[in-house]
Amino acid sequence: MTRPQSFYITTAIDYANGAPHIGHVFEKILTDTLARYHRLAGYEVQFLTGTDEHGEKIAKAAAKAGQTPQKFVDDLSLNAFKGLWDRLEISYDDFIRTTEPRHKRYVQDVLQRVYDSGDIYYAEYEGLYSVGAERYVTEKELVNGVYPGDSQPPELRREANYFFRMEKYQAWLLSHLQTHPEFIQPAGYRNEVLEMLREPIGDLSISRPKSRVPWGIELPWDPDHVTYVWFDALLNYLSAPASQGRPELFQHAWHVIGKDILKPHAIFWPTMLKAAGLPLYEKLVVHAHILAEDGRKMGKSLGNAIDPVALLDEYGADTVRYTLLRETSLGADSPYGEGILVARLNADLANDLGNLLSRLSSMIQKYCGGVIPASGAPGERERGIEAAARALPGRVLGLARDLKLNMALEAAMEFVRDLNRYIAESRPWDLAKSPDTATQLHTVLYTAAEGLRVASVALEAAIPAKAAELRAQLGLGGQQYRLEAAWGLTPPGTVLQPGAVLFPKPDPDKLTRNEKPVTDIKQKPEATLPAAPDATPAPKPEVAEISIDDFARIDLRVAEVVAAEAVEKADKLLKLTVRLGDEERVVVSGIRKWFTPEQLVGRRVVVVANLKPVKLRGILSHGMILAAEDEYGNLDVVGPQLELPGGTKVR
Repeated sequence: MTRPQSFYITTAIDYANGAPHIGHVFEKILTDTLARYHRLAGYEVQFLTGTDEHGEKIAKAAAKAGQTPQKFVDDLSLNAFKGLWDRLEISYDDFIRTTEPRHKRYVQDVLQRVYDSGDIYYAEYEGLYSVGAERYVTEKELVNGVYPGDSQPPELRREANYFFRMEKYQAWLLSHLQTHPEFIQPAGYRNEVLEMLREPIGDLSISRPKSRVPWGIELPWDPDHVTYVWFDALLNYLSAPASQGRPELFQHAWHVIGKDILKPHAIFWPTMLKAAGLPLYEKLVVHAHILAEDGRKMGKSLGNAIDPVALLDEYGADTVRYTLLRETSLGADSPYGEGILVARLNADLANDLGNLLSRLSSMIQKYCGGVIPASGAPGERERGIEAAARALPGRVLGLARDLKLNMALEAAMEFVRDLNRYIAESRPWDLAKSPDTATQLHTVLYTAAEGLRVASVALEAAIPAKAAELRAQLGLGGQQYRLEAAWGLTPPGTVLQPGAVLFPKPDPDKLTRNEKPVTDIKQKPEATLPAAPDATPAPKPEVAEISIDDFARIDLRVAEVVAAEAVEKADKLLKLTVRLGDEERVVVSGIRKWFTPEQLVGRRVVVVANLKPVKLRGILSHGMILAAEDEYGNLDVVGPQLELPGGTKVR
């Protein structure tokens, strides 16, 4: 039997000097989702995370807390970090701590190897030292005199340390990056590293006097010095698989890190490996930062930091996982917060996925006694859904391996939305009225049920608990499925096991934020709740009445959006090319706040077709898109549930 292909993935190990923040959470969710996609596709996966527990900052933080460094890191590592990852369903295979004996032994072995080769020497050095980054920095790296991320300017320090001949390997690393463009992704971060390598990188101080920093791994040849935290921490990626007798995994490694630690991982790490005669990792995956909802930097001092624990308590792991992945991209800082979470929860998880399960379950209960029926002969529409279902796993995995997780999730959700359209077009409630259409009814219900199973597998990496719960409600509990091109794996005769609403919508009045939910994503309008009996109804605005003849003058038509793009220098406007039958025309619409161009292409909308053309920002707009907005600012374009042909008149 052929052994499955290996896939080894790591997060950056978290520095245990304070509680985890939303950036830590994002990185673990991102890495876990990549690991889960590969497991579902049949890879042999090893997923490593852990905590970095040595260094000057930790010694100072422990002293401030009145604890020994070991007690301090024990509490943070096991409770604050590991405990939170378990709540988030992070499926790590190994959790390493740099204070473990297995790691210390490995670090000392590698240090001795590099020292024996002549690539480590003793010298005195004076330079600017960032306590926050725990390394010497250059003037060029400072912004307004401060290293990014620090609260204080670097200190001028002069001391004798051991140095690693890092610059000796600069030309080799530059050549490797030039001949292996996939080594650092996304490409923008590779370009940053190439710029760093166009100037001298110097040698790296890799020790600290034990008299000043006693908390660290002693150098094997000089116990009066401890290992610099970066030379210690980076080796965790090798010490973990080596301790399991699987050092060969490392050549398949993907390291997932934040952009703030790009230089140590992209320059220190590969040159260390080269000097030690160790293989290189496969890929460095770099992600950007999470911003506040208003696009500002997030931080406790700014009063806009997200408490990950509070978010989990309120919405659960799967909602946090999905919304973070869906709303971010690796190459750019991405805004996130409770309002964005709620909008995406309502739009995708509640309205699209949860509603599909609820509608389908109700119809199978009502028309088939709660038993999934056997399908009849599929028609063209059913064959199309089957083809899309077979193509979906490969498409999702391909996007995931290309690090486009938001697009992978959107591909799965578009398949879900098509299943909803299929039910609306097929009208099972009408098919159930006659025995003559019973076979057709059963075909529709089976197709939707099997499609929902396929969708659950495509979404499982992001929402593992809810995907399993969805299948349990379909009567498929306990079944494990692969991410593969398959159809027909739901056995006819399976008995549904109805459960709670998959993704309940939150009450807007109970949001923990003060602001209204953000609405810059596709969002279906919410139903307006009736006023309480003792409430005084708000006065209704006066609306001028028109006659039936006035209404007859308005030509409303169904149109398909065939192209969309943002209008330059206009934050609110989108330029839409719509098709009405054989005619195409351009409509400029002020809905850019709620929709990206990609979300509109392919949608059917309702257009006021006989509106007098007008120029907007130099573009001739011929018509108006109808939209509806609720009291919370959620907006959706008006369109038919059925795939009516473009040009169909709305009566």
